[in-house]
Amino acid sequence: MAETILVIDDHEPMLRLIGKLLKSKGYSIFTAQSGSEGLDLFHQTAPDLVILDVMMPGMDGWEVCRRLRKTSAVPIIFLTALGSENDIVTGLMGGADDYLTKPIRTEELLARVAATLRRARMPPAQPTILRFANGDLVINRTEQEVFAYGKEVLLSPIEYNLLLFLAERAGRIVSTQLLSDTIWGRHASAGSQGVKWYIWSLRQKIEADPQEPRFILTEWGKGYRFSPR
Repeated sequence: MAETILVIDDHEPMLRLIGKLLKSKGYSIFTAQSGSEGLDLFHQTAPDLVILDVMMPGMDGWEVCRRLRKTSAVPIIFLTALGSENDIVTGLMGGADDYLTKPIRTEELLARVAATLRRARMPPAQPTILRFANGDLVINRTEQEVFAYGKEVLLSPIEYNLLLFLAERAGRIVSTQLLSDTIWGRHASAGSQGVKWYIWSLRQKIEADPQEPRFILTEWGKGYRFSPR
């Protein structure tokens, strides 16, 4: 399946140029001409990468990046006419993975996109012990132990693998199909109902209030997202 890229820029000719360039390399492209439209489209499509302009009417790129970083670890590349050292530092410190200035240098843009996506595909180096929400949820990867609110929680192997898979991707939306294929395998898929049941079971064990989950959140029509806070 082609990797998806969301391009947010208020200049339509620029959108067409970037879209044509990226499509020529096999990427699937979504485009938006404002920050608010871009955020809406992001939540609808869950892209693998966002290319973001800064200077847009209404909500600028700085604000779009800030809002994305509240809920997602999606790779973000700023592509903008603002090229001062202060602008670059602001973009990178604000959560962007890379920063490019206009006018576009096509080969460099393609190389940066490929490199950013490659880094995103690499499995993150994880510590032995994962702590979330000031220790309210702790996962000991070595001993395969889980503690919720100071008490050890006994999980089945499937529940543990499901929790760990989500926790290692904290902040990202994980589709029900991916959970099913990864945890059970493509030839023994649990299906959406099986995943839903195990999510329910996990919430009973790790959430203080399973009806108002704090850690495992449902993203309706898309899948689930682990919230680390």
